[in-house]
Amino acid sequence: QVQLVESGGGSVQAGGSLRLSCAASGRTFSTNVMGWFRQAPGKEREFVSTIAGSGATTYYSSSVKGRFAISRDIAKNTVYLQMNDLKPEDTAVYYCAAALSAVITTTPNRYPYWGQGTQVTVSS
Repeated sequence: QVQLVESGGGSVQAGGSLRLSCAASGRTFSTNVMGWFRQAPGKEREFVSTIAGSGATTYYSSSVKGRFAISRDIAKNTVYLQMNDLKPEDTAVYYCAAALSAVITTTPNRYPYWGQGTQVTVSS
């Protein structure tokens, strides 16, 4: 059974940092695209960042580019999201997701595997 488990969420003040982790089990995702999405109350789930299987290619939404960094440890089957200079508008539940393909995609329905989410709250 495939499982994605996020951790590292919490509450911080604006300007602070958090590092999210997503540990995968049940199968290896070493060649799969992995992504992070978020959903704020009353809003649709939105793309945050994605990384190719090799880790050589990454892509970010314009709202987080320059502040967030995605990375992966293939040996640990884990993906990370380093979030710096956090803003109140970053407050949301953050979800890790795994795609079946090796092609970078920002579309949620291209990711069949999802974690349970971790809450990030940024206060002003």
